[in-house]
Parts: sequence; structure tokens; C-alpha cells
Amino acid sequence: MRDVRVVLIGGTSNVGKSTVAQVAAEKLGFECLTTDGLARHPGRPWRTPEWEVPAHVAEHYGSLTVDELITSVLGHYDRLWPRIEELITAHAAEDSGRKGLVLEGSALWPVRVARLQVPRTGAVWLTTDDALVRARVHAAGRYEAATNEEQHLMDKFLARTERYQTLMIDAIDRLGMDRIDAGGGQSAAELADTVLAAADAQTTVGRSSAGR
Repeated sequence: MRDVRVVLIGGTSNVGKSTVAQVAAEKLGFECLTTDGLARHPGRPWRTPEWEVPAHVAEHYGSLTVDELITSVLGHYDRLWPRIEELITAHAAEDSGRKGLVLEGSALWPVRVARLQVPRTGAVWLTTDDALVRARVHAAGRYEAATNEEQHLMDKFLARTERYQTLMIDAIDRLGMDRIDAGGGQSAAELADTVLAAADAQTTVGRSSAGR
């Protein structure tokens, strides 16, 4: 790429951001980080062999409405933003002595990214059909074998995830920013190439002349 030192990859949960970001970072020789690593909001509310759902996570998804879940997660991202902006700024500086950075996460809210005044930074959002995200969560949480309570928590997580993506796409399109369909059967390497090409073509953070 030209002189891009920071690539931001946003999107809703389970859209494939982490995998694509890792591939993109390897291609560039950049560091790869996730906004979840800065301060995690209540995580996934389903069991895996390595993860038992903590009581506070079950309480979070079980007790709040979808509107309250959205308000909670967006508030968390607002509080996290100063740390994200500081990280972006540090890696974008040519004389920082740091590697370039690929940063992925749902906390990369379009309205805040659009206000960034940081050079050498590109931003792209991944989107996909709700049905694909639902299928991935159901597979990860073994939905068919789950208890009614476990299914209820997954349903609430998915309702929040789908609402988040709807709000995110509305913001992206209103701002004329770049988004890429991650549900078309492309490999992670193909999606990484598309992300990097979009970032390389941007004239301001998140916006190219062909913003979509």
C-alpha cells in the first residue's frame, strides 16, 4: 500500500473481522490487535469446551431488553474510544518506531472513525446477512442441543448483534464510508485483499471516491 500505517476493520460480532484482520496483518507485516483486548464488554453468552458463561454475562443478556443491550454496548464503545484513538495515533506516526497496525473490532463505530484526523489511516467495515451470523452463533453455541435458557441468551445476543449491524450500516451509508460484503463465499485471503485495496484507495479515513 502507499503510506497507510493503520488499517481499521469494523463490523458486527461474528462477521469474520478477526480472521480477515489476521490475514491482512500478515500480508503487511503489521501488528494485529482487537478492540476487545482493550476492555471487553460482557462476552458471548454460550458455553464452549473452554468457556463457561459467567453469572454476570447471563444476567446481562437475560435481564436487559434489546434496546437496553444496544444502549449498553454503544456506551461501552464511547468510553473506550479515547484509548482506541490514542492507539491509532501512536501507530500512525511515521517516527513512532512501531510496526503498522491492523485493528479490528465492533468498537470502531463509523461516526467516531469519520471524525478521525489521523493521517496514514484507512478504515473498512465488513457486513453480512443476519442469517449467516445466526448460523455461526448457533454452530458455536450448539444451539439445537442447548437448554431453553441457553437458547434464550443466544437469541438475545443475536437480536442485539442484528440491531447493531442495522444501525452501523445506516451510519456507514449516510457518511459515504466503505463497507464490504463478507458473506459472498470469499476466502479470508480474498477479503483481506479487498479490504487492503479499499484502504489504499481512500482519500480520507474510511472514504474512497467509490464509497459504498
